[in-house]
Amino acid sequence: MTNSYTRDMIGYGQNPPHPAWPDDAAIAVQFVVNYEEGGENNILHGDAASEAFLSEIVGADAWPGQRHMNMESIYEFGSRSGFWRLHRLFTERDIPATVFGVAMALQRVPDIVAAMRSSQWEIATHGLRWIDYRHFSIEEERAHLVEAIEIHQACTGELPAGVYIGRTSEHSQDLSAEQSHFEYCADTYADELPYWRNSHYGPQLMVPYTLDANDMRFATPQGFNSGEQFYQYLKDSFDLLYAEGIAGSPKMMSVGLHCRLAGRPGRAAAVARFLDYVQSKQRVWLATRLDIARHWKKTFPAPS
Repeated sequence: MTNSYTRDMIGYGQNPPHPAWPDDAAIAVQFVVNYEEGGENNILHGDAASEAFLSEIVGADAWPGQRHMNMESIYEFGSRSGFWRLHRLFTERDIPATVFGVAMALQRVPDIVAAMRSSQWEIATHGLRWIDYRHFSIEEERAHLVEAIEIHQACTGELPAGVYIGRTSEHSQDLSAEQSHFEYCADTYADELPYWRNSHYGPQLMVPYTLDANDMRFATPQGFNSGEQFYQYLKDSFDLLYAEGIAGSPKMMSVGLHCRLAGRPGRAAAVARFLDYVQSKQRVWLATRLDIARHWKKTFPAPS
């Protein structure tokens, strides 16, 4: 073993810091609505093939040079119907949400952006496109991120304060750190509390996301096959974290939703049940990711 290993395998270790959530909350719960529809792979967008990721067609193949009309219609459901169903679930309960908005997708449906803004949802950037960046050069990926920020500002009226690329390259975190207006980056699954990362551009606040408490598991070979399974997994995750918080070690819980997945009725019913369950508990902080990031920066300032 040498000191040149760049990964942090220790983190907070056995004694994580007490986050001092507002109002002595035992848990911070944060919901993400991913808005990607219209920014996915499609030859209409100049891509080489159709989309193959996160749809009802589990294990789909990309179709080189062809449109995949079934895949397209599944994504279209997300903006035509799924978004509005999720929007109703959250606004009727006055529960805040963070949107991970793909710039190309936001650009296509101004009414959806207006609904996000009128509900005072945080809109973080989800990059320019809902595509895989692993083979992009750092210059190409930087150009995409800069364009995403410009489109985001034009669509929403403000610069995004948070960023989540999702289908990242090894450069994505540092490219996010390069943009000084980002208050946090969510491209990590490494913890249950925010943490500071040493980037090439100074300390970068990471607010971890989730791929397990996430409806994407409906679209993977090993995943949920019913709303009841999804609800039970969310409830079990909440119950354990809540108990740990009551015992003196509060954490955060992220829940990831996609308009084309959780927006389907059988899954939206499970989301509604979980929202009601969470709201039935005391000492729960329902927050946006930006709320959590700003609380962390105030409570645990960036290291010098």
